[in-house]
Amino acid sequence: MTKITFKGNPVTVQGDKVKVGDKAPNFTVLSNDLEPVTLADSAGKVRLISVVPSLDTGVCAAQTRKFNEEAAALGDNVEILTISVDLPFAQARWCGAEGIDAVQTLSDHKDLSFGNAYGIVIEELRLLARSVFVVDQDDQVTYVEYVPEVTDHPNYEKAIEAVKAAQ
Repeated sequence: MTKITFKGNPVTVQGDKVKVGDKAPNFTVLSNDLEPVTLADSAGKVRLISVVPSLDTGVCAAQTRKFNEEAAALGDNVEILTISVDLPFAQARWCGAEGIDAVQTLSDHKDLSFGNAYGIVIEELRLLARSVFVVDQDDQVTYVEYVPEVTDHPNYEKAIEAVKAAQ
């Protein structure tokens, strides 16, 4: 089990961890227009799921920008979802200000459905731990990264390689 820290301090992470080879757990999050979104909404595509604590922090913003930049090269059969507990209104405002147009930002603030299903709810902060998941067209998890220190960047290259391998 990966120990997770936030600014060097251990945190309690709730939910069930997923691993490569698992069937991707379903979830319900909210789009920027408050509509429910589930894993099934992107069925038949490879999903890169980028999880950040809050878009309003430097590392989270950089992570979202990086995957937004990579999106065009990955093709039309790839959906990039960025999930945080930021309110949908804040996500929409942030994307507009940053020019983010190839990544779908989704909010898990209401029920923590995604966070609990993927084992990334930080109990002490009610935030999601930084992580990256790749789910193939058949809903199989093909890549998992639980970033041990929440304030560190994920391994962007490995995540992109995993998306390409899943296509």
